[in-house]
Amino acid sequence: MESVESKIKKVVSKKKRGELLFPDDFRALGSPEAIRLALHRIEKEGFIKRVAQGIYVRPKISEYAGEVLPTAEEIAMAIAKRDKIRLVPTGVYALSALGLSTQVPMKLVFLTDGAPREIKLGKRSIKLKKTTPKNLSARGEISGLVIQALREIGKGRLTDDEEAKIVALLKKEDRKDLLHDIALAPVWIRKIMEKGLNNG
Repeated sequence: MESVESKIKKVVSKKKRGELLFPDDFRALGSPEAIRLALHRIEKEGFIKRVAQGIYVRPKISEYAGEVLPTAEEIAMAIAKRDKIRLVPTGVYALSALGLSTQVPMKLVFLTDGAPREIKLGKRSIKLKKTTPKNLSARGEISGLVIQALREIGKGRLTDDEEAKIVALLKKEDRKDLLHDIALAPVWIRKIMEKGLNNG
């Protein structure tokens, strides 16, 4: 009889390298305990790598860098997809996603409609903070990030240079999405975002 381990290996072999693997992906192959033990053994063999508790990957291989593990951002998106939750980047992470900060945040903080938790990834971590539906209802990827980035900078603390960058980014946003998202923002943020509507 084929072991749970070899069944899991077969499934993993058919997936693209770099795709994140969760124990739930294999639930048809055995009991949760059997899957957990099998994943642990396969990881010990080096067939897959554990990137966080309950999250594994068969790393991509780069001819220059060797094994390439998924980024914290990719892990966060995979968790969102698995749990069918929404995530909105906040704080320093929102600033760095917009190119307003060169600081690489060690902790990625997201607002979510899912369960609050923190996922450790070596030196970095992903923190999910529960929030209200209103904070997650931004439609535009850029305008949603801008709202969070401006909240992080704070009222009255935006430099002219930062404002110019933000307005230039907002001009690339879909106008309908931008109008929708401006209505969600606090008044002081709204005034800045409205500058992105001018085509001048």
